[in-house]
Amino acid sequence: MEWSYFPLDAVMTGPGTFDWTAVDTTLDAVAARGHQTTLRFYLDYPQRESGIPQFLLDGGLETYAYTEFGNTTSVIPDYDDPALLAALDQFVAALGDRYDGDPRLGFVQAGLIGFWGEWHTWPYNGDGLPDRMPTAENQARVLEDFLDAFDETDIEVRYASSANAGLDVGYHDDSFALTTKPSPYGWYFMDQLLAAGAQDKWQTNSIGGELRPELQSCIFSADGCPVIQEGGDNDFDGSVAVTHASWLINHYAFATGYTGADRDRALAGARSLGYSLRVTEARISAQQPHSDLLDVGLAVENVGVAPFYYDWPIAVALADQRGRIVQQWTTDGTLDTIAVGAEQRFTAQLDTTSVKPGRYTVLVQGTNPLASGQPVRFANADQDSVVDGWLTLGRTTVRP
Repeated sequence: MEWSYFPLDAVMTGPGTFDWTAVDTTLDAVAARGHQTTLRFYLDYPQRESGIPQFLLDGGLETYAYTEFGNTTSVIPDYDDPALLAALDQFVAALGDRYDGDPRLGFVQAGLIGFWGEWHTWPYNGDGLPDRMPTAENQARVLEDFLDAFDETDIEVRYASSANAGLDVGYHDDSFALTTKPSPYGWYFMDQLLAAGAQDKWQTNSIGGELRPELQSCIFSADGCPVIQEGGDNDFDGSVAVTHASWLINHYAFATGYTGADRDRALAGARSLGYSLRVTEARISAQQPHSDLLDVGLAVENVGVAPFYYDWPIAVALADQRGRIVQQWTTDGTLDTIAVGAEQRFTAQLDTTSVKPGRYTVLVQGTNPLASGQPVRFANADQDSVVDGWLTLGRTTVRP
């Protein structure tokens, strides 16, 4: 999966008018690499040009300059402005209408509000400086826009609260491993999940985020990172354990990269995220005389920290002696039914009428709905041993 930011003005050209070129170009480029995209839109990104559509500025939208975070270019909009709120309503509805369920998408974050679209304007929070966040009512309005617009693609929000804990949303921690674990301060990521009663949300909705940028270069080194904030414990493994995170942005890993033992630890950290599905048992019944049905059964255990959140199907295939797939079936089993620490059993009766008699290898995978997408691989030694992207279950004979 890959991550992308977009300024709203790159897409919204006027009231109810849109140019989706920037989004589609990115989604297509990522899909060509076999990956899905998780995305967020912003109006205000410190140190970047404002993402506010020009027609709103021309219409008199009030904005506020600031110098925090080294900013000299972006501005805070009046998030309670009726014209801005109406534009956000239109945009989110159009976004969902165009992209909900798009196989190129992983997750959509409810951005737009606050610095970086992260739903905060600290230090402009009313404690010595004006509060620049929208009212609670208008925050709920924007979030409801996303929930109305997206039925299939999962939504993540930055902060857990009593107002959103009961909604069909996941969360993203953009200060991961620094201000993540429960603390005495009451505002760390897990503090907010616990206060909202949403600490078990990971069982049904995804947890993502960003490894805190200041930690990315050092957290996988033998010496770890220096203390950069009082109370920050720089604990990657502990943060994964308490959040059950499925994915994290780590720009350093791709822009600079790790080497040697640091790289090994970084890869182990990446593998510790999310699901890890292991086939623990497989059964291939001998084809009965005068029958065109092949019975296949398997048991799959999730030994990871989180579920697989989408109902991608389990597929079974037959490969000939040259490793060529000659027949593939989509079963009724789906990956989202395999709970963490649990074993799920799947069975399928496969019609071999169109398969030539002979000896075949039986294969299984989780099938990506993106035609160019990477399949879900299993945590077994026989994964990819015969055909790339497929786990080998055994051998069978298709009878005349």
